[in-house]
Amino acid sequence: MITSNKSLNKNRQLSCVMNDSIGDMLTRIRNACLVKKTSVIIPHTKTNLEITKKLEKEGFIQGFIQDNIYSKTKKNILIRLKYYNKKGSNTKESCITNLQRISKPGLRIYVKVNKIPRVLSGTGILIVSTKAGLLTDREARLIGVGGELVCSVW
Repeated sequence: MITSNKSLNKNRQLSCVMNDSIGDMLTRIRNACLVKKTSVIIPHTKTNLEITKKLEKEGFIQGFIQDNIYSKTKKNILIRLKYYNKKGSNTKESCITNLQRISKPGLRIYVKVNKIPRVLSGTGILIVSTKAGLLTDREARLIGVGGELVCSVW
């Protein structure tokens, strides 16, 4: 049976399954910040939406819109990235210096409330998945719950 290259490429694209939506989201944001993009589009999941809300609340991004941007069937989240002007120069710097995935699908990392680490002495945030939902490290300490360390942002 002879098939064209177009059909092979189409089948390859359809068979790709995203296993780690959080890692994909963090990578897309990191790459967009490195090339100074004003916005980035990520796939809509409940977890991605909650992380995006935390990033907006903590002041790392300007805002976000959830909509069917490119597809009528799949929802996406459009994140507007936040930049500041560096003193003494005209270059703009991202408010997000780095994003790091901590607990991965192959290696989950759980901590008790008294073992939740601080990111850069409280300058950055840590997203923790708890029984009360996704919380920042400060919120988790305040409530008194531990959980899975999802990612850190600074």
